[in-house]
Amino acid sequence: MAPPPATLPPLAGPGAARRAVLSRRVRLFVAATITYNIVEAVIALGAGSAASSSALIGFGLDSIIEVTSAAAVAWQFAGPDPRVRERTALRVIAWSFFALAAYVAVDAVSALVGDSESRHSTVGLVLAAVSLAVMPFLSYGQRRAGRELDSRSAVADSRQTLLCTYLSAVLLVGLALNSLFGWSWADPIAALVIAAVAVKEGRDAWRGDACCAPVVPGHPAGADGPDVEPTGGCGGDCACC
Repeated sequence: MAPPPATLPPLAGPGAARRAVLSRRVRLFVAATITYNIVEAVIALGAGSAASSSALIGFGLDSIIEVTSAAAVAWQFAGPDPRVRERTALRVIAWSFFALAAYVAVDAVSALVGDSESRHSTVGLVLAAVSLAVMPFLSYGQRRAGRELDSRSAVADSRQTLLCTYLSAVLLVGLALNSLFGWSWADPIAALVIAAVAVKEGRDAWRGDACCAPVVPGHPAGADGPDVEPTGGCGGDCACC
């Protein structure tokens, strides 16, 4: 008589109590991100309009996109089982990135070929410096909780927040060059860099629903569906890497 087939070990992961703690932590970081970005958007759009700065306006629009992205994650984690809403949240995040990239690129090209020049903005410089200091902490906290939860959307949103850090640095350099040397072209060039990074992050978020499922030793790849990668962990372009 043949021995009964061996049962596959269950996938490792946090228990129910730990998941509840991590979910609350994600919601806390999401709420902080939304609050900060609303304030950031109002200041950046106002200062950008006053200084005719494409980079500042793009930065303010990114803050609005960040709010949209964070709101999608908040909606996801408001349900009894956040995993059910994962794909929809990822799609919202991805399209938010693409919309931002399209607007900023058009506005930056118009500024490069047009006659208007951006002016010095003290408010913009201060805002970029503050965001450069604040955003890494929000991103790291949410990304750490999202990875432990194996939540692709939470990690993708944390990368959206991390993008704000990079954009803050780009914005700061562009505004500083314009203020110190009168290089008005530096502002729209900085905006184009923002658009390019947004396209990449949107693509990564779109692909994020097909990667990063862990593989447990002794649990064959594909046993639980196509989302389980043969190597475990993240693929090269995954939103949760």
